[in-house]
Amino acid sequence: MSQITTRPRPQLGDEAASYVRDQITSGTLAAGTHVRPEAVASELGISSTPAREALQALRSEGFLNLAPRRGFTVARITGDDIRDMFLVQSWVAGELAARAATRGGSEAAQRMTAIHEELTAAAGRGDLTGLEEQNHLFHREINLASNAPRLAWVIQLVSRYAPSRFYATIDGWPQTTVDDHSGILDAIRAGDAERARDAMQQHVLRAGEQLARHIDARLSAEPGESLPA
Repeated sequence: MSQITTRPRPQLGDEAASYVRDQITSGTLAAGTHVRPEAVASELGISSTPAREALQALRSEGFLNLAPRRGFTVARITGDDIRDMFLVQSWVAGELAARAATRGGSEAAQRMTAIHEELTAAAGRGDLTGLEEQNHLFHREINLASNAPRLAWVIQLVSRYAPSRFYATIDGWPQTTVDDHSGILDAIRAGDAERARDAMQQHVLRAGEQLARHIDARLSAEPGESLPA
């Protein structure tokens, strides 16, 4: 069976939600900014119906507010909000990695190794798109190897705060990803559940702290806020 190397195309509503969510968590859309479904639909080339459904979904996730006669506006998200979400994500991701270490088997480890080699090559040539794709595949393979579908579903929910390609654009992060994944992979191949759990938790927390600092800096630079000394 050939290895899947690309992500399946999401539903239009999910695609629109991901697009707006990324703009919020990356700082492109500041708190209080109005978000119109018609504008989202126009930018993505879709109808307003899935765009509106996406904004309703983001409202339920806490990314948007909805007020009478004002429509959707971006909710205020702080660095501590990000840290809290990534703390939860680290717990779940760590458990998935621990289970993958004991349940995955040699074939899953071989697939992870092949993906990691592709990720390392992408980082070496500065291919940020390839790096992001292989990063997704690496974590997906761990989630599948854990044989814990309910936990894998939970990780999809709590990982939505991570904007696509945000980390790949941070100086030094591609190599950090390579190094972190090497430690996770070594633990999984050794069948060491506790080491795999710890390596994954630290990897996720490190990513969350990078994003939280970005959010904190963005908020400190907004009107009415003072820049850090």
